[in-house]
Amino acid sequence: MLDDRKASILRAVVEEYIHTAQPVGSGHVASAPGVEVSSATVRNEMATLEHDGYLAQPHTSAGRIPTEAGYRYYVDHLAGRGSLDRASAQHVRAFFDRTHGALEQMLVDTSRLLAGLTGTAAVITGPPQEIAVVRSVQLVGITARAALLVVVLSNGAIHKATVELVGEHPEATDEDLTAATAHLRRHLEGRRLDSLASVPAPADAAVAHLVAAAARTAGADGDHLYVGGTDRVAGAFDAVETVREVLGVLEQQLVVVSLLRDVLDRGLQVAIGSETGLENLAECALVLSPYEVEGEPVGTVAVLGPTRMDYVQALAAVAVVSNRLGRRLSEG
Repeated sequence: MLDDRKASILRAVVEEYIHTAQPVGSGHVASAPGVEVSSATVRNEMATLEHDGYLAQPHTSAGRIPTEAGYRYYVDHLAGRGSLDRASAQHVRAFFDRTHGALEQMLVDTSRLLAGLTGTAAVITGPPQEIAVVRSVQLVGITARAALLVVVLSNGAIHKATVELVGEHPEATDEDLTAATAHLRRHLEGRRLDSLASVPAPADAAVAHLVAAAARTAGADGDHLYVGGTDRVAGAFDAVETVREVLGVLEQQLVVVSLLRDVLDRGLQVAIGSETGLENLAECALVLSPYEVEGEPVGTVAVLGPTRMDYVQALAAVAVVSNRLGRRLSEG
């Protein structure tokens, strides 16, 4: 643990660098709230913080910038848990009060909302569709050998899958589709989508073949990722190559979903630089929070930005949005 003076100096350096992206000199730190010592004393303390790995000096005679360890200490001990300003909080409340309709569009819009609040890229994983309750189900013929399974879920999502018919009954008549739809409705509506696998087989062989094909096709889709604010990435980093690498990561759904899970599994709410485990994100920080539907964690809300992001604002925004999103989805 740092003593109070060193902690105050580290806080001043981190917060000034977050806002200016310029190395911070001792003169500015000496006048910062809570420091109240001479510039000479600040220089000595900054040299000690540099020796201990919390600050770095880009070049001789320059001021200092925070290291990864400096940001970590700041997040863990100095940043605190702020709250959104009144205007931002009202904006979030109004957004969720008026948001209705399909789940996918809600999550797209929520990612854009979060990106706007933080000035960073925002990512949200959607709740697994298989845990949602089925409101309606229908099989629609496409060709004699294929049908479209359409399932409307309680969370607003619409699950669609193409059912290919092969084997003993490679073709389905309109009567088969009508009978299979009626059978699925009797055994699925009001139950979770993952119960499709246990729907009993109807007596008619052709209809049973169609129901079984629908069950095989409608397996869990896995996590869906919604990304907002990619246009803000270019302005957040100085190096063009870093921008290219960050955008490249955001385009890889499996990589991002695995990253979010890994960070949460390690018990972190903030991952800084190398803590992300991805070399391409060495200059980035990730702030995230799971959201719950009816008391169960079902997805994650996160922002991805430079290591010098405004952690207080990011933590507050992620907390408020994840809470409001979970409440909105719990209401149905």
